[in-house]
Amino acid sequence: MQFKNSLSGILLLLTISGFTLKTNKGMNAVIKRWVVSQTSNLSVNGSTNVNKFTCVIPSCPLQDTLTVTGSAEQAVVLSGRIKLPVSSFDCHISPMTRQLRETLKEKQFPVLYIRFLSLSRLPVMTAAPAEITGLVDIEIAGISKRFEVAYQLSQDAQQIVHLRGTRVVNFSDFNLIPPTKLGGMIKTRDALSVDFQLNMKEL
Repeated sequence: MQFKNSLSGILLLLTISGFTLKTNKGMNAVIKRWVVSQTSNLSVNGSTNVNKFTCVIPSCPLQDTLTVTGSAEQAVVLSGRIKLPVSSFDCHISPMTRQLRETLKEKQFPVLYIRFLSLSRLPVMTAAPAEITGLVDIEIAGISKRFEVAYQLSQDAQQIVHLRGTRVVNFSDFNLIPPTKLGGMIKTRDALSVDFQLNMKEL
């Protein structure tokens, strides 16, 4: 009986110790889930040999969710993706809007994706925008490329998280030919500045 009691005590101690170690190991881990608001938007800024242009997707029709996992001592994972309809692009000039959608192969690939992969550090939520970087996969016309993105991250008084990301990409990164007009007299340059503004609420 004494042996059984001792054995039971040891097993109980090991169970408690194991639970404590597991808890301590993950104690500093932070998990945040952000729901992307429909007020989020994306813009691309480019230029031709005669002028500059801006095309926008003014809102996110789907409420996607992003998840932040990590700690100050570990790599920080930012997972999730946003899906944006190519048909939502508006360049404020109808022929240019139509030409951009055709260049992005809207009929074959009606959606572009931004997949979030990581952050350079654990974000600290403040009213003043904090600069941070992260990796994303951008998929356009069925081609996915990985980029490092410069972010500005903040949280306002209404607890809305604002994540602004900026990155220069090229049409050629996605095997696309920049559009031209007037028989090639007006040529769009290869480089585009992609700027997305995500407004999110923490779950």
